Amino acid sequence: MKFKLLLGSVISGILLSIPWYGFTGMVLFVAFIPLFYIEDYFLKNRHNYNALVFWLYMLPCFLVWNVATTWWITYATVPGAIFAYLANSFLMSVVWWLSHVVKRYKGISFGNVFFVFLWIGFEYLHYNWDISWPWLTLGNGFANDIQLIQWYEYTGVFGGTLWVLLLNLMLWSILKKYLSSSTKLNMKIFVFPFLVVVIPIFYSLIRYFTYKESLDPVEVVIAQPNIDPYSDKFSGMSYEEQLRRLIEVSDSLGTETTDFFVGPETALHEVWENKPERNRQVWMLKRHLRFYYPGAAFISGASAYREFKPGDIFPEGVRFRNDSTFIFCAYNAALFLKPVEKVGVYHKSKLVSGVEKMPYQKYLKFLETLIIDLGGMTGTLCTQEEPSVFKHKKAVVGVPICYESGYGEYMSGFIKKGANLIFVITNDGWWKDSPGYRQHLSFSRLRAVEFRRSIARSANTGISCFINQRGDILQKTRWWQKTSIRGQLNLNNELTVYARMGDYIGRAGVFMLALMALSFIVDILKGRVGASINAKKNRINPD
Repeated sequence: MKFKLLLGSVISGILLSIPWYGFTGMVLFVAFIPLFYIEDYFLKNRHNYNALVFWLYMLPCFLVWNVATTWWITYATVPGAIFAYLANSFLMSVVWWLSHVVKRYKGISFGNVFFVFLWIGFEYLHYNWDISWPWLTLGNGFANDIQLIQWYEYTGVFGGTLWVLLLNLMLWSILKKYLSSSTKLNMKIFVFPFLVVVIPIFYSLIRYFTYKESLDPVEVVIAQPNIDPYSDKFSGMSYEEQLRRLIEVSDSLGTETTDFFVGPETALHEVWENKPERNRQVWMLKRHLRFYYPGAAFISGASAYREFKPGDIFPEGVRFRNDSTFIFCAYNAALFLKPVEKVGVYHKSKLVSGVEKMPYQKYLKFLETLIIDLGGMTGTLCTQEEPSVFKHKKAVVGVPICYESGYGEYMSGFIKKGANLIFVITNDGWWKDSPGYRQHLSFSRLRAVEFRRSIARSANTGISCFINQRGDILQKTRWWQKTSIRGQLNLNNELTVYARMGDYIGRAGVFMLALMALSFIVDILKGRVGASINAKKNRINPD
């Protein structure tokens, strides 16, 4: 029996992993059922096993899921990958353990509702704390089922998570009745789960095939210079040669009607924001625009710095050198270049833990030297308080950098600032030719649906692409190819429900979780007080 339970845990982990390899996310509707089967066994035998033993059977599932879907992190750091696998698997398995404990005391019905809110609360927490990791949010599993989740414009990915949890619970309930009953199941029991599956899909298909973009195009050229981040980008190839390649691939498709050129993350190097025009790369790009494309703007990623003077207000992550007389911040930035105007700057603010920042820096600053060097800079980077946008002609552009494209609610900040177009700039070469860069691309498709914004995605090594407001990939490059693509993207100024409200399902889940946890704690305390009073009565009146 123990082997059977362990096998069920592994099968659940495999089922959870399948959508992250480009297959349909609908397999998630049954992915948790093996875990519910294991839990049912432990609930029936609760007097023979404590809850900790149940947790040990949950852990393999989430280890399989994490390792199978994000093994490519090992290309950048084996120790960091191992930590990520263990930490995420532990947190996910604890969610199941806590809900199992609640079911032991409060019953299965209460416990199932508690589980739904607990899982949603966990995912929301994973978007909003220093050790953030949104990659395996259940709702992300439908990133390649764009035709089925057009309703994300109302709910975001948390709507997908809720969809998965509800269907797993309903289908497990049906299976449990089948396993425990010798009579045939009444087909009426399938009606509600069927509707929960079909109604969202039916609406989505109608929305997908009837959605029409307003024709308000801008012409965009996406550059993919294809510079190896390990051997060339920060050491082997000079900054001048990298700039020459960026201009070369951009010029290959630039026209008099081009409105934007888009370069990838950290395409430019060592730009001091106090005087950005003094940077030779910035100066050459602005001159190139002035001579050949006076009506265009160039948006590109850059490793940037800003010097501060004693007496300035220092942001978190500020660095001191030379006996604290030289004070500066390092940024992963996007630069907005026009032929004659001042350089615009946006600073990446959703940083990768252990790569671009030390989590809980105030308390763990002594560990900062352990941060992985990905991007030419080590140590915690500085950020800005909220997203900002760039304006050119009729376009207002939000430029999420790399990892930020996985955060729907954060990206809504660009939309609320007026962004009618999104440029995602990234450098996915760190993960080599693996599922990592394909997964990352798929998340941009979700953002296109959530906000109904056209997206241009520039990736240093691929895949660069254009995405329309339905989430369709219109044109894309191949992996590890020096190239560029040109296309027209329509602007859209309308706000979706999700753009206005953000992750309201996540916040509601946390609120309901708090109420149910409080109810559970009160019941436990009442039980203990009642047991204590009864014990005292029995001692006074033994008869």
